[in-house]
Amino acid sequence: GQRTPCPPYASLFDDPSVVESHRGWDPGALEAAQYFSESIKATLFTCTTSRLLIEVNRSLDSPELFSEYTQPLPSLEKKKLISEVYLPYRKRVEDMLTKIGKPVLHLSIHSFTPVMNMIERKTDVGLLFDPASGSESSFCFSLREQIKKQIDLTVDFNEPYKGVDDGFTTSLRNVFDSKNYLGIEIEINQRLIPDLHAIVEILSNSTKEVLKKSG
Repeated sequence: GQRTPCPPYASLFDDPSVVESHRGWDPGALEAAQYFSESIKATLFTCTTSRLLIEVNRSLDSPELFSEYTQPLPSLEKKKLISEVYLPYRKRVEDMLTKIGKPVLHLSIHSFTPVMNMIERKTDVGLLFDPASGSESSFCFSLREQIKKQIDLTVDFNEPYKGVDDGFTTSLRNVFDSKNYLGIEIEINQRLIPDLHAIVEILSNSTKEVLKKSG
């Protein structure tokens, strides 16, 4: 998402620090996703609407779909955000997966704040997946191995979040067969942003190596 919510909603946010914080967006995530897309020749889907307006990475029935700033909005305004932001983004991805009709690796790129609730997060890169999926597990084990060959980073599985938590990849697993859909979320610690280009280059090269070896 973007740091500044688009008009006419900007007036809802009278505290600039909230808009600029990790609550409003994932710093570095868009740049990382763009690099991945170019590097591995993958189709890029993005949503540049701040999650403080609507969280496209949550289910429609999630209490986190709307933030405390948009939760009080009239029902019609919420429906407008759903119809103009949430559904079009998700439909673009689902339509592409349906059109391809063969095994697809979906990489969802995010970043996370280094400190949460005054606790420092030790993870540098998190690989989020469904442990019950043999193909997703195998891919992530191979990816971590490739990353560790190139750089000494703390690469953790399903940290700082669980790969089966409510999210778009979890939703897509319920739509597409596990043989045809691998949904992996890559979480990058925001303390690595000063070296983001080098880090993402290693991550994308490692991804290419895993894909090459898997045929």
